[in-house]
Amino acid sequence: MCGRYSLATPAQNDLRGRFGLSESLEVRQRFNVAPGDDVVAVTTSKEGEPRGELLRWGLVPFWARDVKVGYKMINARSETVAEKPAFRDALKTRRCLIVADGFYEWQPRPDRASRKKQPFHITRADGAPFAFAGLWASWHGDGAPEDGLRTCTIITTAANAKLTDIHDRMPVILPDQAAEEAWLDHATPAPLLPELLVALPDDLTARRAVGPAVSDARHDAPDCLDDAPPEDDPAGGGDAALSLF
Repeated sequence: MCGRYSLATPAQNDLRGRFGLSESLEVRQRFNVAPGDDVVAVTTSKEGEPRGELLRWGLVPFWARDVKVGYKMINARSETVAEKPAFRDALKTRRCLIVADGFYEWQPRPDRASRKKQPFHITRADGAPFAFAGLWASWHGDGAPEDGLRTCTIITTAANAKLTDIHDRMPVILPDQAAEEAWLDHATPAPLLPELLVALPDDLTARRAVGPAVSDARHDAPDCLDDAPPEDDPAGGGDAALSLF
């Protein structure tokens, strides 16, 4: 799954150029993006032209009666996304990119007396920003803005070998700009879409144990990215953690 992520990259101009985001779009450093937050995304117009915008994380289908359903739809499984009523229409022409530079996952610690899980920050090995494969929808129910509430979900897939000891699922990180363009393109044949919804290769993936600050979904500050205390780090240090896998 993917229930928390980061967009802590300070170079906003680089992000705008990389993803074609306009100057009018608010792009803030985020250290702990949580469900229900507005997130930076790239959608497409009816004509298929890319456009940067803010979407609320947690997809609300057009037929939903209550916006709260979005909290149950922060993720869509790649294996069933073409079948689920909430996602199958969006898969046709409402695919999007959700801009990030890392995501968090929590590893159970059965050997510890504490029931707390160990958080990890997972990134590309080169540390570059990337895009999750996502879907978006527009909802016009009671309480929605006049032009509708625009929401999104992040697609997940089976975790790669580098992350399976932490969790069996991971978000789909599109590996390069060619994959991003194919995901957004309305002309991409439906049978080819599943080929894009795969795990990032092991050699492009990095992981680092971080401290407990990120575990509070209301806390969004730089200390979310602090290294785990030595006594909590499964490998005794950030660099060592990477060298084990």
